[in-house]
Amino acid sequence: MHIANPIYDVVFKFMIEDNRVAKAFLSAIIGEEVLELDFASQEHTVRVQSPKDAGRDESTESSGINLTVCRFDFSARIATSEGGCKTVLIELQKAKLASDIMRFRRYVGQHYQNPDNSYGEGDSRKARQIYCIFLLGYDIGFPGSVVISVDPMIKDVTTGKALSGPNEFTDSLHHRSWIVQTEQLKRHRRTDLEKLLSIFDQENRTRNHHILNVDEEDFPDKYRPIIRRLRMASESEDMQIEMEMEDDYLKELQDNERTIAEQRKALKEKDEALAEQSETITEQVKALKEKDEALAEQGETIVEQVKALEEKDRAIEELRRQLAALHK
Repeated sequence: MHIANPIYDVVFKFMIEDNRVAKAFLSAIIGEEVLELDFASQEHTVRVQSPKDAGRDESTESSGINLTVCRFDFSARIATSEGGCKTVLIELQKAKLASDIMRFRRYVGQHYQNPDNSYGEGDSRKARQIYCIFLLGYDIGFPGSVVISVDPMIKDVTTGKALSGPNEFTDSLHHRSWIVQTEQLKRHRRTDLEKLLSIFDQENRTRNHHILNVDEEDFPDKYRPIIRRLRMASESEDMQIEMEMEDDYLKELQDNERTIAEQRKALKEKDEALAEQSETITEQVKALKEKDEALAEQGETIVEQVKALEEKDRAIEELRRQLAALHK
């Protein structure tokens, strides 16, 4: 079966906009059942200028591309292990390049500051716990791990004993995170979650990199709606066009990052060369100073020697006068 490649933001956005699909996808990652889900994607459309357009007059038509960058904020009611339910804020972000850490921090910080991320009425309003999911198209240094869970441990410092159970204070001030390293998906199909995430495995690409070839039978029944949603996306001509535009944008972004990296490397090498030259000059100045001090000492010695010779000459002259006086 052919499905659209969800590594593309436009395809992933289409996939996750289906409420049933979103609930299944999020439940699989966080390991908790999402009962209800309300979401709104945060979108910004930017004009990305092609390098070949640089220097053109602004009135001239550019071949730049419009790119919609999305992150998803979900208000979710999830079932708890105690048999009840709780409302949390789920922030899902997706990145292909490793330059997005500061953006992640900024978005999480915005959620903590936003008074709307709470529930209840009046003085009894409480902060929602925040769940963060990061879908990364690169590795962060944990080889072999497809999904990484970051769950702050609560423990008694004196005894070292872990303290369990929900706690309003700690839940309001600390967030849980799940990090998906899609680069680590190769050959990993150990759990239902990894089977689901194989939709991001780029080894399944066809000659057209916008399309993946998968077998629907490889996916558990509960995830079949996700596969069918992606198949629907693969049949859209508009989706194909937007994926091509995303390819163009990503290539230019990678070229720019490569250029910046090369410039930084050249500047670093230049700084190291200047540091070596500075060290050499310092050593030369030190050697000249030592030479000057040696010459100064030699000069003082010569002056003393000249002074001694002059005194010797005066003594000899005095003896000559005395001898001349005796001969008279």
